[in-house]
Amino acid sequence: MADLFPSATRKKDVSYDASDIEVLEGLEPVRRRPGMYIGGTDEAALHHLVAEVLDNAMDEAVAGYASFIEMELKPNNTVTIHDNGRGIPVDNHPKYPGKSALEVILTTLHSGGKFSNKVYETSGGLHGVGISVVNALSEELIVEVARDKQLYVQTYSRGVPQGKLKNTGAVTKRGTTVTFRPDVEIFGSKVQFKPAALFRMARSKAYLYRGVEIRWRCDPALIKSEDQTPPHAVLHFPGGLSDYLASSLDGRETLTKSLFAGIAELPDSQGKVEWAVAWPVDGEGFCHSYCNTVPTPQGGTHESGIRSALLRGLRAYGELSGNRRAALLTGDEAFGDATVLLSLFIKNPQFQGQTKEKLATAEASRLVDQTVKDHLDHWLVADAAGSKALLDHLIFKAEERVRAAQAKDLARKSATRKLRLPGKLADCSRSSAKDTEIFLVEGDSAGGSAKQARSRETQAILPLRGKILNVASATVDKLRANQELQDLTQALGCGVGSSFDVTKLRYDRVIIMTDADVDGAHIASLLMTFFYREMPGLIRHGKLFLAQPPLYRLTQGSKTLYARDDAHKEELMEKTLSGRGKVEISRFKGLGEMMPAQLRDTTMNPAKRSLLRVVIAANDLNDEATEIRETEILVENLMGRKAETRFQFIQENARFARDVDV
Repeated sequence: MADLFPSATRKKDVSYDASDIEVLEGLEPVRRRPGMYIGGTDEAALHHLVAEVLDNAMDEAVAGYASFIEMELKPNNTVTIHDNGRGIPVDNHPKYPGKSALEVILTTLHSGGKFSNKVYETSGGLHGVGISVVNALSEELIVEVARDKQLYVQTYSRGVPQGKLKNTGAVTKRGTTVTFRPDVEIFGSKVQFKPAALFRMARSKAYLYRGVEIRWRCDPALIKSEDQTPPHAVLHFPGGLSDYLASSLDGRETLTKSLFAGIAELPDSQGKVEWAVAWPVDGEGFCHSYCNTVPTPQGGTHESGIRSALLRGLRAYGELSGNRRAALLTGDEAFGDATVLLSLFIKNPQFQGQTKEKLATAEASRLVDQTVKDHLDHWLVADAAGSKALLDHLIFKAEERVRAAQAKDLARKSATRKLRLPGKLADCSRSSAKDTEIFLVEGDSAGGSAKQARSRETQAILPLRGKILNVASATVDKLRANQELQDLTQALGCGVGSSFDVTKLRYDRVIIMTDADVDGAHIASLLMTFFYREMPGLIRHGKLFLAQPPLYRLTQGSKTLYARDDAHKEELMEKTLSGRGKVEISRFKGLGEMMPAQLRDTTMNPAKRSLLRVVIAANDLNDEATEIRETEILVENLMGRKAETRFQFIQENARFARDVDV
């Protein structure tokens, strides 16, 4: 058999035997591979050391043995954390004669009192490596334990004890104090603790457990002038996550007046869950989740649980209130735009990795879902008005998502096959969009006259059958099934919603040409509503117009004039046709009643006609966000689903109506 690895390419043999197998003992693995334990040696990893020590203090507080925690940032990159809990045991460990339990915990991986529920029902430390890792990666660590009215002190350097545990005498306080300075050999001299980051860490812990008081101190010389971190603060929040969320929102407007917040025991005494949820009007949401006060920035099963609870609760409330459109909701609407704070306390949680950035306990999803959903049902029913406003907003977002998906699907299909235009479209012959226009007319009769009156090179005609769908009050399913609107969208070719692209518009101008009467005005308003909701860019780019067809024809001898409305007719009668001779007045019943030549001369000929450009009215403050909001409210009030808002508008404005055409 041929040698698959010729000697010319084979690496020279190197001795490899049992003597080459290393066994790392004590804390040496941590110093060799710190990334395995704290995620790296960068700034985030440096601050993770503080989190490990602070978590131990928080575990004492959550267990009910500590009422306050002190945290101080000192010069020379040194941090001190003290709690008034029970204090780490200092008696000799039965498995290691001559060593105190304190020294075992600080120098041995996977040692601690949190592997069972005997000492702590719930805890953030699980693997017994947190404080020992901090010790291994510290140039100096000093631990003080006040226990049984005696103070014990021991000093370490890079994980190695610098002497025996010493009893320094009687004290009246109790608890554990850890002071450490990270090792520059591991982190380098440039990576320093940030006062703002440590203060946020301390504040979030205080929010997460409403029974604890955290006393923050920082050397003022360490705080930069632009930093707003206080040098001293007492952090205590009886409202828990509700206070946290209110502070995070910082006055932002929300869709409901009250927050959805609460705290509840999990089924079968498996722990407890606390939550606070709001839906900001601006739609800029976030989710901060924690398990046993440990941040889980990558989420996990507890986030999946509250996401499911919010979605199921909102859908159920929609069904209860008779709003079938709530079935359109997905987690993207119920959870994606919400600001969510979630804190879970559970026995024996499972995390992904030592840094605990993601919760992996499968049962947590069901427990959180079941517990939060029950409270959400009561909260929604208690505030019917707020819940309806919230549901309507989220359903609108869901319909926008569906429309965008449909538009993207249409664009994808159009890219793979030749564009098929609606059969009733009489297209113009010019291939480019420059100086072309499409007339949207009501009915085949008007369409027939318009087709004969048009310029075939630059003018296209699309007849629409009767009054189109009111998109402001229609469901997505009805919008999708409406053939008239599908034909209109296909003819324009520029897409709808988030897929709208004005560069793909097949015409330079889109002109709504309806009868000059009340029915024609209604059809025009329906079309403008469609364009505002589905293609607002068409209006903002100045591409949408209203034709001005005449309502009257005035004939006096050989002179013929056309009047747009009654006021225009009276003006012509008084100023232009005031001489001798009888004036014959005829009223057009519709565009279909006009001769093609009349329609061309009065309404379609660019040299003689007049057009109204459709714009979004600017307000006095010239504030685009306010302008959009006011226009949206007006469209929703006049064209939306609530008949009572239209009735109110009529009542408030009826006194201004003149010469109503009924």
